[in-house]
Amino acid sequence: MKQRIAILDYGSQYTQLIARRIRELQVYSEILPFSTTAEKLKENLPAGIILSGGPNSVFEEGAPGIDKEIFELGIPILGICYGMQLMSQALGGEVMPGKAREYGKTEMTTLPGNDLFTGLEERFTVWMSHGDRVAKIPEGFVVSATSENCPYAAIRNEARRFYAIQFHPEVVHTNHGQEILSNFIFKICSCRGDWKLTSWIDETIEKIKAQVGDDEVVLGLSGGVDSSVVAVLIHKAIGKRLHCIFVDNGLLRYKEDLQVEEMFKSKLGLDLHIARAAERFYAALSGVSEPEAKRKTIGREFIEVFAEEARKFSHCRFLAQGTIYPDVIESSSSTKGPSQTIKSHHNVGGLPPDLKFELVEPLRDLFKDEVRAVGRVLGMASELLDRQPFPGPGLGVRILGEVTKEKVELLQQADLRVQEEIRKLPNYKSIWQTFAVLLPVKTVGVMGDQRTYEYTCAVRSVDSIDAMTADWTRIPYDTLATISNRIINEVRGINRVVYDISSKPPATIEWE
Repeated sequence: MKQRIAILDYGSQYTQLIARRIRELQVYSEILPFSTTAEKLKENLPAGIILSGGPNSVFEEGAPGIDKEIFELGIPILGICYGMQLMSQALGGEVMPGKAREYGKTEMTTLPGNDLFTGLEERFTVWMSHGDRVAKIPEGFVVSATSENCPYAAIRNEARRFYAIQFHPEVVHTNHGQEILSNFIFKICSCRGDWKLTSWIDETIEKIKAQVGDDEVVLGLSGGVDSSVVAVLIHKAIGKRLHCIFVDNGLLRYKEDLQVEEMFKSKLGLDLHIARAAERFYAALSGVSEPEAKRKTIGREFIEVFAEEARKFSHCRFLAQGTIYPDVIESSSSTKGPSQTIKSHHNVGGLPPDLKFELVEPLRDLFKDEVRAVGRVLGMASELLDRQPFPGPGLGVRILGEVTKEKVELLQQADLRVQEEIRKLPNYKSIWQTFAVLLPVKTVGVMGDQRTYEYTCAVRSVDSIDAMTADWTRIPYDTLATISNRIINEVRGINRVVYDISSKPPATIEWE
């Protein structure tokens, strides 16, 4: 039986990151709603349980709770941040508002004898994010670590194999975070570490065959990594019974429609149908400037165009989507946990009633780097798999304010030059994402002794593993200078270029 770690989701924006870190250790992890009962867990008993962090206070009315029978299952439990406070409160301890809120990097001192910190130095930096704190630990627990503002930074009950920490080991800001999770997974939960993507691929292909049977599938292909891997994966399972629809919304990268047609129709031999609807999207976006309104407008139009194309395949019962884990967490869902919505995500949801498709979402439990790894096992070209992520709403969320055809063309040209220069860097493949943003700001400039009053372009580049956290890329000054010079000199309409040095959190990767 496949070993797994169950993560109960209390709404932290890092919940999916916990799952990702565990999978890096080759142990399968699964995120479940916080409302999951002990009885439900017994159906496929996990090797261990992690209680995630969350934005709530345990004092709030209606705050997410836990089935106390879970503590009687006899398996290891790790509480993180809110999970620590919840565990403490549920087991008879006391939680109270902290005298000083701890947010960010904090020096923590460990005490000897804790399996969770085996092999680690006595003092190291961790990432705190809490206001409440444990004031009295439950009976049977002892202190494992302290910080300046948190006397109970970590606690444990070794007899019951319960561990709780007030910091986030899953984020890169915590030193030794992966070692802490590793100690929990292997030393405390006794996991084997034998989960591999190759096995996942074989299992998933069989699941697709079983789900689809002799029926056919329609897929909204974007040309990005996720939908491309889904297309190849499903094609491997059912062949020509997969029909791909590519919607050209006029918000794509420069000549992307032609590149997609060449790659998928000519090279991979997929059944590809292109719907050219740029003018329709521009008309719908006229006068719309609020970010969420733009996303919803683009999503609505996409659904309508896609639906028109999909009706041509009246024999299809199934709709495939390239949904992955970060889509799920940032879109928020009551089926997963009480996470707060950051942005609406572009996906083929809300189709008209006459299109009663059943969903096929083979990637919804994978992270982006895992999706790429799947693609490599499937033999897909690196030029496709190494493409940087591109948002579903396209350039519509990289043009701040109202979107027009002229602005799209301006940004396409600016972004083309950014891409051309960034690809020259030796570390290009390690950069998560680099792109240009068109700001609704005009500034005065001087070109050829003439006064100009033109748009400002921002360049954004981030390093990340899975888009849950990201740091801005330290691009060499010479490359930035070349990018700036090329945009200003070659793209008529832009006379100023700035570089975004914000990390996630607190910023998001995309500007809108």
